[in-house]
Amino acid sequence: MNWINNVVRPKIQRVFKKKSETPDNLWRKCPACNEMIFHRDLDAALNVCPHCGHHMKLGTTARLLSLFDAGQYQTVTIAGVPLDPLKFRDQKKYPDRLKEARAKTGREDSVTVAHGPLDGIEIVVAIQDFAFMGGSLGMAAGEAIIKGAEVAIEKHAPFILFAAAGGARMQEGILSLMQMPRTTVAVQMLREAGLPYIVVLTDPTTGGVLASYAMLGDIHIAEPGALIGFSGRRVIEQTIREKLPDNFQLAEFQFDHGMIDMIMHRHQMKETLARTIRILTHKPKLSPMAKASVPARAG
Repeated sequence: MNWINNVVRPKIQRVFKKKSETPDNLWRKCPACNEMIFHRDLDAALNVCPHCGHHMKLGTTARLLSLFDAGQYQTVTIAGVPLDPLKFRDQKKYPDRLKEARAKTGREDSVTVAHGPLDGIEIVVAIQDFAFMGGSLGMAAGEAIIKGAEVAIEKHAPFILFAAAGGARMQEGILSLMQMPRTTVAVQMLREAGLPYIVVLTDPTTGGVLASYAMLGDIHIAEPGALIGFSGRRVIEQTIREKLPDNFQLAEFQFDHGMIDMIMHRHQMKETLARTIRILTHKPKLSPMAKASVPARAG
């Protein structure tokens, strides 16, 4: 009997096995201040660093739960679109990229539409998820935004859009770019119906998204430090041959130059949106007793 193989080696394997069973995502490092944050504390803070206030990206589900009263909302079913109209392929086939993104996020595409009560007022919300192929604008995303506007008109409810995108989806070519005028028409429909359209710009909001529906709101709110711009900094500097300010295209720079209306901390976003909607719709604030009488909605 070889006692090294039969006695010592199994014990070593058991030690390493126990070590590998420990989750490796219990702590996250803030990209701004490099402080380590326990994952539960970060979740409770809506992905805002408790040390420096840096706003990290927030997933669609967490955003919806933080926005609606008691986290109660209903998602809107979006009509299907052609899967791969251009038969596009780069390093991977486009359907394979879609499959990976859907497995990663658990969502059909980059935009999710839902409706429910916000401070007792029925609203419709569209949320762009940067985790889904960079939040890129394709046919499915365009269809979702148009559907959100139609539901808002049907319910006579304000429409709020949380934008986060790297731009148009190159795998869909001109069909992706066509979503810019299509969503612009949807915004015009909201305007003709006299309904508020509020845009919240999160990090990052760029490209064709910024050049269309993301800058057509009645009110534009940005999260602190969000990157907001059409082209990249390097491209602009090489084009105009000038050095740009350090904070160029950040939310603070855009606010100072009149491109957005306000910068709001994520923890005050729900209260700010509720107050803004009540001002735009001339609805008085509900008393605590009235809020308690509002029936709960199924999620």
